Amino acid sequence: MADTETYDVVLLIEQALTPDDAARIRSLHEGLDEPVVYHVLLPVEDAAARIESAMGSLSSNELSGSPTLMVHEVDLDAVRKEAKDRSQADLAATVQVLRAAGATAQGQLVDDPVKALQATVAAVDGREAIVLTRPHVVAEFFHVDWSAQARRHLNVPVLHLLEHESFDEQAGEGEGNTGM
Repeated sequence: MADTETYDVVLLIEQALTPDDAARIRSLHEGLDEPVVYHVLLPVEDAAARIESAMGSLSSNELSGSPTLMVHEVDLDAVRKEAKDRSQADLAATVQVLRAAGATAQGQLVDDPVKALQATVAAVDGREAIVLTRPHVVAEFFHVDWSAQARRHLNVPVLHLLEHESFDEQAGEGEGNTGM
């Protein structure tokens, strides 16, 4: 039996994909002769950064002005476990919606998104990378977002799509990201 050549696509995502996201991704590869395999990467949220962000959103008045507010010691391990469990559920949901859209898909949780993207593209001989994120205007402006970093380090095409937006919305035809 001869080995079937596959067209491997590595997807780096921030959150669970919707069925519409999966359908849009599948539509990009319609008509290819080789079977397409999607390798989904989802970074586990940094628990310490999440706590720092939550604490940073409290105003100084909330911290010092209210005697009833007590800052409890945070169980960082519990927050990490919760973040990993949520990420695992999002990854499973994403693989499921891709498969429901007719795709062959597998996934893994990662710590460093761009390094994992590089390693996975190399390991599977990926033909392209797709980065799906929410809009990150400042990071994109300074070219430090995931897709810009990936373009500097990969020798394959890198497509950046916005999660939960149609192609028309991303092109400015609908609501979409209108920029600054």
